[in-house]
Amino acid sequence: MLASLVPYSIGSFAKANVTDRTFIQQLDSLLKNEPELQGAIAGISIRNATDGKLIYNHQGDVRLRPASNMKLFTAAAALNVLGTDYTFPTEVYMDGSMKQKILKGNLYLKGKGDPTLMKADFGKMAMDVKNQGITRIAGNLIGDDSWYDDVRYSVDLPWSDETTYYGAQISALTASPTTDFDAGAVKVEIKPVDHIGNRPAVEITPNTDYVKVINRALTVGKEEKKKITIERQHGKNTLVVDGTIPITTKNVTEWAAVWDPTRFALTLFKEALEEQGIKVEGKIKAGLVPDTAILIANHRSMPLSELVVPFMKLSNNTHAEILTKEMGKVVKGEGSWKKGLSVLKSELNRLGVNTDTMVLRDGSGISHVTSVQANQISQLLFAVQKETWFPAYLHSLPIAGEPEKMTGGSLRYRMKTEDLRGKVKAKTGTLSTVSSLSGYIDTKSGQRVIFSVLLNNLLDEDKGKIIEDKIVSIIANQ
Repeated sequence: MLASLVPYSIGSFAKANVTDRTFIQQLDSLLKNEPELQGAIAGISIRNATDGKLIYNHQGDVRLRPASNMKLFTAAAALNVLGTDYTFPTEVYMDGSMKQKILKGNLYLKGKGDPTLMKADFGKMAMDVKNQGITRIAGNLIGDDSWYDDVRYSVDLPWSDETTYYGAQISALTASPTTDFDAGAVKVEIKPVDHIGNRPAVEITPNTDYVKVINRALTVGKEEKKKITIERQHGKNTLVVDGTIPITTKNVTEWAAVWDPTRFALTLFKEALEEQGIKVEGKIKAGLVPDTAILIANHRSMPLSELVVPFMKLSNNTHAEILTKEMGKVVKGEGSWKKGLSVLKSELNRLGVNTDTMVLRDGSGISHVTSVQANQISQLLFAVQKETWFPAYLHSLPIAGEPEKMTGGSLRYRMKTEDLRGKVKAKTGTLSTVSSLSGYIDTKSGQRVIFSVLLNNLLDEDKGKIIEDKIVSIIANQ
């Protein structure tokens, strides 16, 4: 049983009973003989969840890229700083005067970081404007995103990720296409049509004129290959759809980041106003809400205790970076990565994590420069168990083999065997050449064990997940 194990690392000797030595030998053998780890680096840390003592340690103090395991740090710090009841407001203001249902002034939409705004929410705010008796706005529709700074990308975001939903621009005023809440992105569906040689149908969610589509794709015969690409032109909101889709194929679904999420949100709001019969005569532009403006509507997001579910289950990068900037805004008065990461480090230090030994460059882990140690991740996972917000934190983690999207999350298709399904709650992570998995395991003997596995310099990160599952299986069956 794991409770009696002592700290151990490859190359050292430790006294252990037969069961303990079997457990250690299994892990040692896997690390030594796994072909996919030849030339790679593995950092592994296993702790007793009750007292935090290390059970197994293989290069646990070596700094490695965590990929989305970085979100374990960000979520913990955000819950500690902001609290489980924290919400993100979005405010509508007006200035000028009203005359015969005409607003002779401007309408303002001020964002304060809500990553969950959807088309329906803009519709509700438009109705609030209509309830003020406004049918026409003689001035401009102005978006205020000054709650955060105007730096849209974290310092190490690869240029190739710019158009991907997971590399979307960060703004205090943004919008999401679906309840996955991929802020700053649109959902793209390509559907084959009934006649070979014709263009497939392309649908954008939310349905908006903000995104233009150039459709170069073709519907082809059922024996031909499905090969669809979607690219967004740099600095524009034109999506180029190319390739082939067989006539019998199911819909192809992708997501793409928009250029300028502030203007994206403003456009959705303008379209919602028009649906309510409210005409905007002026321009859409960015600006600041003046002190003389009057608040006429206030929408609030779900509380953080609920928001961490799509954030962690689906590994949402935009949520991580927004939470980082929000911590900076709340604690330091500046919604920037610099201030947010400063707060993040302070909070992690309070939780017993030694950030002096780490390199932290973003909140999501998309950086290939951010580097942490498996032992520090497992230390965090031990320390947070005593926090009042821990139930929300634990609930946010993907659960192995559970098929429902907002339960199993990024682990819903993994570890579906009887000994693992539902018994592993852990955060996944993937970058090019990187795979990671850290969390909690309820073992066969009834104990809870904390583990962190960081795999770097892999030739195939997908095969790294197979290795992680093998390690988890060894732990779970003790």
